[in-house]
Amino acid sequence: MKTELVRIGNSRGIRIPKPLIEQYGLNDTVELRLEKDCLVISPGRRPREDWRKAFLAAGSSEHDERLLEIGEPSEFDRKEWKW
Repeated sequence: MKTELVRIGNSRGIRIPKPLIEQYGLNDTVELRLEKDCLVISPGRRPREDWRKAFLAAGSSEHDERLLEIGEPSEFDRKEWKW
């Protein structure tokens, strides 16, 4: 599909036909990226959209208590650190 660039102030833009907007689920915000010599327009993502999937992929928190273990105090802990 070919389309013309339209002037928008000092910039240029494109008009995306409604059927394409609906087919690809484009909303008010889209992501633009360059791949080789192509400009790719994809639906915008919400911040932290994939975090739940990442947390689930990280596995069980069964052994996380080890992260909270306190080791031996260092020289800094004994002399320098003050609350």
